[in-house]
Amino acid sequence: MRVVGFWRTVLVLFALLINGKAEVYIVTMEGEPVISYTGGIPGFEATAVESDEKLDATSQLVTSYAQHLEQKHDMLLDSLFDRGTYKKLYSYKHLINGFAVHTSPEQAETLRRAPDVKSVERDWKVRRLTTHTPQFLGLPTGVWPTGGGFDKAGEDIIIGFVDSGIFPRHPSFGSPSSDPYGPLPKYRGKCEVDPDTKREFCNGKIIGAQHFAEAAIAAGAFNPSIDFASPMDGDGHGSHTAAIAAGNNGIPVRIHGHEFGKASGMAPRARIAVYKALYRLFGGFVADVVAAIDQAVHDGVDILSLSVGPNSPPATTKTTYLNPFDVTLLGAVKAGVFVAQAAGNGGPFPKTLVSYSPWITSVAAAIDDRRYKNHLYLGNGKVLPGIGLSPSTHPNQTYTLVAANDVLLDSSVMKYSPSDCQRPEVLNKNLVEGNILICGYSFNFVVGTASIKKVSETAKSLGAIGFVLAVENVSPGTKFDPVPVGIPGILITDVTKSMDLIDYYNTSTPRDWTGRVKSFKGTGSIGNGLMPILYKSAPQVALFSARGPNIKDFSFQDADLLKPDILAPGSLIWAAWSPNGTDEPNYVGEGFAMISGTSMAAPHIAGIAALVKQKHPHWSPAAIKSALLTTSTKLDRAGRPLQAQQYSETEAVKLVTATPFDYGSGHVNPRSALDPGLIFDAGYEDYLGFLCTTPGIDAHEIRNYTNTPCNYTMGHPSNLNTPSITISHLVKTQTVTRTVTNVAEEETYVITARMQPAVAIEANPPAMTLRPGASRKFTVSLTVRSVTGSYSFGEILMKGSRGHQVRIPVVAMGYWR
Repeated sequence: MRVVGFWRTVLVLFALLINGKAEVYIVTMEGEPVISYTGGIPGFEATAVESDEKLDATSQLVTSYAQHLEQKHDMLLDSLFDRGTYKKLYSYKHLINGFAVHTSPEQAETLRRAPDVKSVERDWKVRRLTTHTPQFLGLPTGVWPTGGGFDKAGEDIIIGFVDSGIFPRHPSFGSPSSDPYGPLPKYRGKCEVDPDTKREFCNGKIIGAQHFAEAAIAAGAFNPSIDFASPMDGDGHGSHTAAIAAGNNGIPVRIHGHEFGKASGMAPRARIAVYKALYRLFGGFVADVVAAIDQAVHDGVDILSLSVGPNSPPATTKTTYLNPFDVTLLGAVKAGVFVAQAAGNGGPFPKTLVSYSPWITSVAAAIDDRRYKNHLYLGNGKVLPGIGLSPSTHPNQTYTLVAANDVLLDSSVMKYSPSDCQRPEVLNKNLVEGNILICGYSFNFVVGTASIKKVSETAKSLGAIGFVLAVENVSPGTKFDPVPVGIPGILITDVTKSMDLIDYYNTSTPRDWTGRVKSFKGTGSIGNGLMPILYKSAPQVALFSARGPNIKDFSFQDADLLKPDILAPGSLIWAAWSPNGTDEPNYVGEGFAMISGTSMAAPHIAGIAALVKQKHPHWSPAAIKSALLTTSTKLDRAGRPLQAQQYSETEAVKLVTATPFDYGSGHVNPRSALDPGLIFDAGYEDYLGFLCTTPGIDAHEIRNYTNTPCNYTMGHPSNLNTPSITISHLVKTQTVTRTVTNVAEEETYVITARMQPAVAIEANPPAMTLRPGASRKFTVSLTVRSVTGSYSFGEILMKGSRGHQVRIPVVAMGYWR
């Protein structure tokens, strides 16, 4: 959309606002969407796909039925309202049947009462859920060679990113001249042109690029000068996630003249399809995200990577699985698209997930084995630990320490908070030059109005040798990430160590009776913080990573479904950044950034899923998910049980033994996922059965969202054929059934089960032999032994005679009735 179009839209919206406060509403209609229409309307033949079958968007049947649905949307609006009193933003035709409209609350109420309207929901916001990891995961040696090496890893697999766009000229997204990308007929997406440069966003590597902002514009949140009315990444987040999943291999990560290593995506030969629906200041809106997902599935993506989650529950459905976001993703999975979604960043508190449904792979974030540390050496012999990705001061030389508050040009500038060193013009260059500048870590750094990058720039412009940033008080659990800087610099994060620095500085800095410094006598030097330290205690579950139990409704009742599903690296991840990016103030103008979040974990899984899809092109999304989950590990690199960061009683960070509510099945193991032995498969009908069997869900509500009556139930939701077993309310004995399919050669599996003492567990049969392609059922019986008021954890382990190991977690809470 050009800026002219933007202002034309504003005029329409102004007319709407005269009638009352207009808002965006998502409306769902009677009648099947393309993906599940089985015929019955004269002149329109069936377009429904079988479970896990790709949608053929080029077929005449699909396009004519999609046009028919759009015409019905337009006819309804025209019949109810005068032109100019509303603005239809999108028609949803492929995965759900409905539309997004900007209109007044009064007209929304009229829509609710209209025939053929099933639901009207006010739109709500979503947010971003904000290198070394290919080696940590064993990809170059264990996985890429099996697919033909890194130059073929992910070949012809398309990963769609619903995010903040992409910076197309980054080397991580370049198309290699030595082995250029050819056309890929299965992809039908379009490529927008940059309105400023008139250049296409696509280059073969980037195969499609579109942006979705109608709801954001209607809500008055969109600013075309900074949000870019194009797929251009104005934030950095979208470029970062795309590079983690599918960035080119071996791209030097160079900042301030230092190379921190080579960056690579998980599937470096995969194609990138960009669906921008997130923006730098306000996040995004569900109406835009749903339109982006609908378009991505229509276009033919294989994998969807979503580092986005809702800010709050929707207003009109109490069921977590039936919000428009998750229902749209159910349609995507029906069309054979694997969906990886960030689990959320609300940890370490329970029930903080923003990814709920069984058809989605919900990804938790791990700290990997690479950490950065640095040290400040004081003239009194004390060595203070800290962090800072910086070079050292000159070896065997110490420098004078000067505090920012003692080198002010004018004491009247105190209103500018000079101690945080954001404004070089208020500090005396003659006193700073050649010395180490001491600055204070204020609240401004927490809220993002001050940055370590700016401290470094201030120190450099004043001729300082380096800087120290001292944290004097801090909220419990505050997370400090190392930041790359071009001059020696260190952040002292431990308040007691900052006090040591301040005490030394004060005792070695004589002052006159007014408090003015007579001479600076304190000295120090800064170590080298550029080299990482590798820890065997990795991976660990990151403090911020959202935790289970999963919830089935927005009254926070526990679900009979384990979430998160899997753990992947999500802390201090190096990847591409957009020079326009403002998501992280310390990386403004840089080409790479090292950031943390489940946002970073989800694209790891999306990229590894692309490798599995490449090797097994006909596997369903559930089969790919099963392969990832059943082969994951519960052990760290030292062979000990995984640990999770958690708050102690004093709200300091401590490590505790992790549970499936922290990591799901475990930490991803790509090498094993390519050859899982057995898979737990499921399809669209199974997911409907799960919904219809979940207590408390209204069958009418399910029909509203899926256009399907509840003809099929499975006795209990824990009977859904997932690679985990969860029973949130276990009374006496309950038996669940699972079906496994052999995707390898004939093999005999011995089945063992174990559980914490409060719940007894038994699996039957104790062993079974499966031929290639064969499926077999087994049962797991759980019995309450004692009621503890907390969950018990266990697992089923299936050991194959050819070396395969298939493991699924078991979670249950016992009640007497």
